[in-house]
Amino acid sequence: MQLHNLAEELGATTYPGRGIIIGKSDDGKSMVIAYFIMGRSQNSRNRVFEETDDGICTKAFDESKMLDPSLIIYAPVRVTGNFTIVTNGNQTDTILEFIAQGKTFEDALRTRTFEPDSPNYTPRISGLVDAKNDHYRLSILKSDDGSPDGEQRFFFDYNSVPAGTGRFIHTYQGDGDPLLSFEGEPAKVNISGDIDSFTKTVWENLNDDNKVSLFTRFISCETGDYHSRIVNKNI
Repeated sequence: MQLHNLAEELGATTYPGRGIIIGKSDDGKSMVIAYFIMGRSQNSRNRVFEETDDGICTKAFDESKMLDPSLIIYAPVRVTGNFTIVTNGNQTDTILEFIAQGKTFEDALRTRTFEPDSPNYTPRISGLVDAKNDHYRLSILKSDDGSPDGEQRFFFDYNSVPAGTGRFIHTYQGDGDPLLSFEGEPAKVNISGDIDSFTKTVWENLNDDNKVSLFTRFISCETGDYHSRIVNKNI
C-alpha cells in the first residue's frame, strides 16, 4: 500500500469527523496513538478532553450549553493490562469489559453497531494497541451505504509494525449532508518526530473551523510506560 503524507491526509477534507491514528515512532521505540474530534454543531463543538487515571474522557466545556450528551460524552482512551483502547464512543468500555473477561477486541465489537444518529449513522471506529508485542488492531462498524437496515463490521490486524509508519481511520469521507461513512482500508501514513512535533503536525493540519480536541500518546515498546498530550480548542 502507498505510504501517504500524514499532514496531507489530515488536510484532505474539511470534516473527517473523528479520527484514530496508530503506528510506531520513527525511532522504533514507541507505539503512537492520536485521537481527535471535530464538530459542526454547537453541541459537538462544546467539548474538551480531560485526563483520567488511565486515559481521557470528553466533557462539556460549558455545561449550560450541553443539549444531548448521549453520543458525545464518553471515555475515548482506557488502559487494561498491556492494552490501550481508543475509540470514538462508549464502545471503549465494552472492549475493556470483554478483555477483562478473557475475550477479544472482535468479540466486543460484534455486540455493537453504528451510532443511531439518523441520517448520518456515524461509524464506530476503534483501536487496540499492545506496545510490548508490536501489535495493534483497528475496526470500523458502519451502516450499509447509509441504510440503517444493513450493518458492516471490518477488522484490521497489524503486526511487526515498521518504524515511522501508521494507519489512519476516520468516521466520514468528508463534509456533506448527510455525512458519508469512511470507506476502504485505513490509510497508511508516515509517523515522524517526538510527541510534541507529532502532536503539532496533527493539530495544525485539521480544519481550523471544525477541530475541537486532540489526544496523543507515545507508549514505550520496552517498558509500556507512556506520556501523553491534550490539545483543546476551547480553553
